[in-house]
Amino acid sequence: MEAPEKAQYQNQDLDVTPIREIAQDVLSEVSRVIVGNGEILQQLFIALLVNGHVLLEGVPGLGKTVMAKTFANTLGISFRRIQFTPDLLPSDITGTKIFSQEEGTFVLQKGPVFANVVLSDEINRSAPKTQAALLEAMAERQVTIEGETLPLEKPFIVIATENPVEMEGTYPLPEAQVDRFLFKLWLDYPEQDEEVEILRRQLGGESPSVDHVTSGDEILAAQRLINSVYIDDRILKYIRDIVLKTRGHPQVALGCGPRASLVLMKTSKARAAILGRKYVTPDDVRALTVAALNHRILLKPEAELEGLDVKAVIKNIIEEIPVPI
Repeated sequence: MEAPEKAQYQNQDLDVTPIREIAQDVLSEVSRVIVGNGEILQQLFIALLVNGHVLLEGVPGLGKTVMAKTFANTLGISFRRIQFTPDLLPSDITGTKIFSQEEGTFVLQKGPVFANVVLSDEINRSAPKTQAALLEAMAERQVTIEGETLPLEKPFIVIATENPVEMEGTYPLPEAQVDRFLFKLWLDYPEQDEEVEILRRQLGGESPSVDHVTSGDEILAAQRLINSVYIDDRILKYIRDIVLKTRGHPQVALGCGPRASLVLMKTSKARAAILGRKYVTPDDVRALTVAALNHRILLKPEAELEGLDVKAVIKNIIEEIPVPI
């Protein structure tokens, strides 16, 4: 136990109060526009803190675009929206070089990916070549335009949306690209009281506005601070056991790789920090397991015939793994 005790001692001076306050301010400000979906908003902020990306799935009209734009506005950072269509080209995302008659040379015209928060609306409606252009940006935080490699803004997060219906004319996302998303989240229909509140907020004919409650520099500082949050070796083994269970589960055809373990570790540290703790608990891991693993698992056909979905299988796995004391 000497190593964990030493790690705990080294974290005695860690103060996660700035992260907790930023998270509270951001989520409170976003809730002025977005009704409900508190857990999803928290997970969006966690993804930002660990420099990850999010795939949002939901039927049309649930406010996915409004959520992403409001989220960016509260952070005081830039926001761009890309509407994915079958005729969208890679250069429509990354940008291109055009000839300037005034300067007599080719000049770079940056695409919408050069922003802090990029909303990729209906990402599965564009061809794989176009999706691949976004993949480099997500994975490497850079784009290559006619042989010139350019770094992207910091912080940088892609919030992509998918519509689970109307699959005609869509292109399934490659597994490599799906795995690049930190979380896959579902937007469900609002509760009855929440729907009334949505109507009430629109009675005046104008949507509520939000203020900037933080900045890009504060977000970058929070990202660095997350690395110092303490996670015990027993929690690391707990994460390992959950991920290993997905690989040998009788209802799973393809389990999670090591990237899933890293995601659970990093996001658990971020969740602990925004809740005001400088150490990770098993509850942090359990709260994020479904969002972190659901898009990294493929079920066997017989499991689907039995009426099971990925979320149900993951919840069963969580219950089967002993929780460290």
